[in-house]
Amino acid sequence: MRILYVVGTRPNFVKTAPVIAALRARLPEGGHAIVHTGQHYDRLMSDVFLEELGVPPPDHMLEVGSGSHAQQTARVIERLEPVLLAEKPDLVMVPGDVNSTLAAALTAAKLQIPVAHIEAGLRSFDRTMPEELNRIVADEVSEHLFLHSDEAIANLRAEGIAEERMHFVGNTMIDTLVALEERFRAAGAAGRLGVGPGEFALVTLHRPALVDGPLLAETVEPLAALAREMPVVFPVHPRTRKAMEALDSERPGLLLCEPLGYIDFLSLLADAGAVLTDSGGIQEETTYLGIPCFTLRDNTERPVTIRAGTNTLLGLDPAAIATIPARLGERPASRPEPPPLWDGRAAERIADVVAGN
Repeated sequence: MRILYVVGTRPNFVKTAPVIAALRARLPEGGHAIVHTGQHYDRLMSDVFLEELGVPPPDHMLEVGSGSHAQQTARVIERLEPVLLAEKPDLVMVPGDVNSTLAAALTAAKLQIPVAHIEAGLRSFDRTMPEELNRIVADEVSEHLFLHSDEAIANLRAEGIAEERMHFVGNTMIDTLVALEERFRAAGAAGRLGVGPGEFALVTLHRPALVDGPLLAETVEPLAALAREMPVVFPVHPRTRKAMEALDSERPGLLLCEPLGYIDFLSLLADAGAVLTDSGGIQEETTYLGIPCFTLRDNTERPVTIRAGTNTLLGLDPAAIATIPARLGERPASRPEPPPLWDGRAAERIADVVAGN
């Protein structure tokens, strides 16, 4: 059996690394090829991730780079098709909900190659989000839908997806976190930045709704106010840094740093007293770690994190950042249990399905 794995962005690597390892172990005589689309192409956003996760070097680099959604999707389709024709895989594995996911799923489906979608069935029910359209289309054309939370089952049933295509396997991102826990617990990233465990807020912002318009300027001011109550560490996404540099404003109290490798980022995440984010994956990682998370979005495709009690939707309202200290005081002291099957063994269950065991 020949399997081709398509990755392109930072979260893709985290979700796919344990699956590649599990299937290489289960099918050692099979063919395993990795395609890196290059949707994230900055070294700190891609290469260092692959090195830390122990993923073999990609067999194919598409180098699609940035551009509009249409341009990026089209480049992946155009450059992936000859790779698929040459590799002749029996299965194409795609993770998540980015443009690379949509493009790879469409290209394989048009060539009549079965597709498996890792993290299928998530829905924000907001079609203004490009990721929502990517999820819907990838799920529609995939033969195997690997689900990481139970609400995905109801979402897919509502869209008429056949039950036999669904496999509730758990969260492969948590597999990676579990495998690396000893390393990131010992990394001491907070100490190197001069902040103490449990004493600081960690911030990540990258979605266009926040960083590509006037909301970014409205967000910096309450972040600076929060920093007067607790240190605020902000590893700045390249697009966000570019937008912030265009602002004519002071940022007292904010500790800005470059994007971090995965080990150092998890080290900071595990030691944070609170996390403010617009990222889907970080909502999941904080839920597993029991860290209070505040999501600066109107909706989430991961309601399981809300039910777990670790994640709070603030809305797309920067003024709500001011409520974080009070909300932290209302949190229960006990750490909640992780959602079902978020146990570090999701990739093994995927391997069971693919290998037919």
